[in-house]
Amino acid sequence: MKVTVKKKENVIPVTITTEYIKLQDAMKLANAVMSGGEAKVLIQEGQVTVNGQVCDMRGKKLHPGDKFGYQEQTYLICAQL
Repeated sequence: MKVTVKKKENVIPVTITTEYIKLQDAMKLANAVMSGGEAKVLIQEGQVTVNGQVCDMRGKKLHPGDKFGYQEQTYLICAQL
């Protein structure tokens, strides 16, 4: 019998009060980076994913339900109820 162990994904919620948030702003809000300048460089270097795909657009609009990833951490955009 073959057993496959799947690593549980640890997702950090990022709550927004608007319709969408730009990727670099979401990274700052989630405390994934210290500044917008740091976010800009990391995004342009292709170190950030959006919904599983590498994204190099720092102005990418993220809506509730979207996920972004950086340094093996996943963040989920959530709407404030």
